[in-house]
Amino acid sequence: MTEHHYRCWAEIDCAALQHNAALVKQRLGQNVETLAVVKADAYGHGMIAVAKALSDEVQLFGVANLTEAITLRNAVEQPIMLLGPALPQERGLIAEHGFIPSVSTWEEADQFNGLASNKKILINFKIDTGMGRMGVPAHEAIALFKKVRALPRVEIHSISTHLPVSDEDEAFTRDQLRRFSALIKKLRAEAPGNYKVHALQTAGILEFADEPFEIVRPGMLLYGISPLPQFQNILRPAMTWKTRIALIREMPTGHGISYGRTFITPRSMRVATLAAGYADGYPRHLSNRGTSVLFGGQRCPLLGRVTMDLIMIDVTSLPQAVVGDEVVLMGRQGDQEISCAELAERADTITWEITTRIGRRVQRVYV
Repeated sequence: MTEHHYRCWAEIDCAALQHNAALVKQRLGQNVETLAVVKADAYGHGMIAVAKALSDEVQLFGVANLTEAITLRNAVEQPIMLLGPALPQERGLIAEHGFIPSVSTWEEADQFNGLASNKKILINFKIDTGMGRMGVPAHEAIALFKKVRALPRVEIHSISTHLPVSDEDEAFTRDQLRRFSALIKKLRAEAPGNYKVHALQTAGILEFADEPFEIVRPGMLLYGISPLPQFQNILRPAMTWKTRIALIREMPTGHGISYGRTFITPRSMRVATLAAGYADGYPRHLSNRGTSVLFGGQRCPLLGRVTMDLIMIDVTSLPQAVVGDEVVLMGRQGDQEISCAELAERADTITWEITTRIGRRVQRVYV
């Protein structure tokens, strides 16, 4: 199928991905390693193609689980870190493939030690400093670290923590980083080694770069979306989400549009039906929220409820619109832009969910 025949597709700008990755080095310096987070199919952008586009820009890749790691291993040579906890049944394959698991407990570390064969298994020692999701409690970290470090077939690749409110609560985040830095200083004094440290993700890189440690973990930043609006202008969004007009009809005054008849035409209107719906990942919560799409460089209002495969828009003022024409759901067209942040706000969700929920039947096209 050629691009011309796609009903709903997402164009991914590889140069934008590379620009955003280079920005990390510009802000933090060349000595800081970049662990590119490509979990959840690269936040909906396509893990394999994104990883290949970034292969010259980053030193490590981060995924959520073993399945993602195995898929990615065939595409890149860099080390791959599993950012989520591994199930007991998965640990043998993790050791066999040489992935870097994130470890929060003695039981995990001890089992990995027993599974390692000729070569030591590298692990990421996770410390919980406020996220409450993974990691060794901070007050237990030094004692457990020493115990894990003594295991004969385990080697500490890195120590990490996660920032839960870096895009919401500056005071808490600065205190969290201060506490983590003090803990790392004590760890390095009592148990020196070649391990590296990482804490900063996207918001951390943008706002809290005073202490980047040796590795940073950009996620949404790589895809050109900032959780902090003041930094959006330095990033280049990588995705433009598009669909096509599948049908155009002249609708009379007083006619209902879509399920529930939540929109009734106030006048005669020219209504275009688009080949996208919530099965493609276009959120149903965008219904009746003042949402627009772009056609001909102009905003066209979404009418009524989003359905599974189709949505309707008002093209009354655009007589040039014909079936098959291209429409932008998210991205720039001419001087207008519908950002991921705008869609997330209107759908009462977060940008991460907007991109990761874009479905498999939405073709990814790399440009």
